[in-house]
Amino acid sequence: MSSVTSSVLNYNPDGNDLVDNLLIRRLVIIGVGLIGGSLARILRKQSNGCGEIIGCGRGIVNLQTAVELGVIDRYTTDIAEAVTDADMIVVAVPLGAMAKTFAAMLPNLAPHAIVTDVGSAKSSVVADARAQLAAHLPYFVPGHPIAGTEKSGVTASFAELFQKRRVILTPLPETDPLAHAKVKKMWQLAGAEVIDMEVVHHDEVLAATSHLPHVLAYSLVDTLVKMEERAEIFRFSAGGFRDFSRIASSDPQMWHDICVANRKAVLYMIDLFNHQLQEFRVALEHEDSKTILEIFTRAKVTRDKLQEKLE
Repeated sequence: MSSVTSSVLNYNPDGNDLVDNLLIRRLVIIGVGLIGGSLARILRKQSNGCGEIIGCGRGIVNLQTAVELGVIDRYTTDIAEAVTDADMIVVAVPLGAMAKTFAAMLPNLAPHAIVTDVGSAKSSVVADARAQLAAHLPYFVPGHPIAGTEKSGVTASFAELFQKRRVILTPLPETDPLAHAKVKKMWQLAGAEVIDMEVVHHDEVLAATSHLPHVLAYSLVDTLVKMEERAEIFRFSAGGFRDFSRIASSDPQMWHDICVANRKAVLYMIDLFNHQLQEFRVALEHEDSKTILEIFTRAKVTRDKLQEKLE
């Protein structure tokens, strides 16, 4: 195991103590892609970040690359082997693989090992955790970093990904306060602002701000692909199309899992958007310039205010 700083002397690996400067003795990242790899990179840069980082996944080449890049110290494709003697486990797998991942780690989990995740829909993750990690729920802290790009794999990861970004934690009634605090500290060390939110509310908010935009981007590109003049359309696509459709380059399997997992909230947002789109269509059909201008103006004012807050 790689050397650790002297602050480890103040850290109790049994999870009964939390020092101001968080030190993770052994971090396991299951799914060393953009999110998992970026977290490993930034924690490795911190003198009080973590000692050893173990990667786990199905892609041998990706894991070997992660070692070569110095993102992780070693790897295994066996989940039970990976989590042995770990004090922090970050699960960064597609939502459809959560239940199987939780089940595979359970036999070798240390009594106070903290498990957290990065899934974009929390209700399904919590349901999987309740089914597979029932005895370990006090040390399970659901999480979701609001950060990412359309790229995937460890080569897409970078240490600054979480700087000035938000991470939402959705602790359960059973969640141990020290486990919650430790996960919060980890993300703060990565440069993120950490916010607590109730599970269902998280899924409603993310359906509106993330899941629906991805559905629209995928649907727009797919609509244009089906048009007979598609070659000419894509040839003359401008910046607006490129900006809006960028997220349609995201991992299809990941977004399939997210939409299925958060089906109820996504359907609600699709219906809401369809109603708004129909309102615009009626206004356009009837040459209702006043309504069209009101919609555009209201949207611009809101977007400009949001941009000011982000800058």
